Amino acid sequence: MLFRGQQAVEKRRAPGGRTQALSRFKRVLELSHTTPGTAAAYSRRGFLGRAALAAGTVLSRLVNPPQADAMNADDEQFIDAHVHVFPADTPRYPLRPGARRDQLPLPSFTPEELLAQAQPCGVRRFVLIQYSLFGVDNSYILNVREQRPKAFAVVGAIDAHDKPQATIRALARRGARGLRLTGTGADPDRWVRDESLSAVWRMAGDEGLAICLLTVPAFFPALDVLCRKFPHTRVVLDHCARIGADGQFNRTQLDNLCGLANHQQVRIKVSAFYSLGKKEAPYLDLAPLIRRLLEAFGADRLMWGSDAPFQILGKHTYRDSVELLRTRLDFLTADDRRRLLRTTAESTFFD
Repeated sequence: MLFRGQQAVEKRRAPGGRTQALSRFKRVLELSHTTPGTAAAYSRRGFLGRAALAAGTVLSRLVNPPQADAMNADDEQFIDAHVHVFPADTPRYPLRPGARRDQLPLPSFTPEELLAQAQPCGVRRFVLIQYSLFGVDNSYILNVREQRPKAFAVVGAIDAHDKPQATIRALARRGARGLRLTGTGADPDRWVRDESLSAVWRMAGDEGLAICLLTVPAFFPALDVLCRKFPHTRVVLDHCARIGADGQFNRTQLDNLCGLANHQQVRIKVSAFYSLGKKEAPYLDLAPLIRRLLEAFGADRLMWGSDAPFQILGKHTYRDSVELLRTRLDFLTADDRRRLLRTTAESTFFD
């Protein structure tokens, strides 16, 4: 890669690659004066001007040609760490009280509909997250998992104030690997003092279940307290903890999120690209956020998730979500991609 030294350059340079790359380098310099917004905006040197950045991308190919970081065909068995599936309107799986069918993003999103989107992209396994409109009745996703246990893992929803111990034990018996909690609407101070919630964190650790948390930056201090209090409980934060949901990447918020990397049990889902930053493919504006998380947590604590079916609505596509990490960020090594797209989720939810 760009800063690995001449020895690494000579070792990894493909035959004939230097001449071809230099030709591309010259052409990019010519185009950089007329073509705005190239993908080189996320080269390894950062934001140094369009021409320099375009040059940086080509130079990175000189020392780190695409085949050096390509993933083998056997590695393209990716895991989507965050999807919601739900059936068409049937009495067997009712919505929670007060919810309506017209609030669903689609009439249905079954495992078959998910696979139609995911399999052409090399995604073979999935972590099913209970969808909030179905409340804490996790029957559907548990049944899906029991039918295809090698393909699906389950994160079930619970009510921390309604027999949580019995619910957690029942979920664990049926093979769930995590509990979904939400830290968004409550008061963070009250949330961290909630004894029922603390009991859930403690029991999740005892049962080997991950706390999968949909949260926002205001809850980072409370999360820090809980992580110190329950160091044996694994924590997975959804959707980059919603940094960038308002279209901005607040530096202080990102610093505070990266501070949670001191807790070795914390992992991050790099997910829901449709909802962050500019909210438009190819999502290259998320590169600085992802790179910072990579530097703080390491690839072995980051995992990709689509948040389908939301990722396939409007102009968004499932493939664009995969490709951001598989091919579009040149600072990711082949090993980084493998961890983000498979092995971190595998060790968290499947091993």
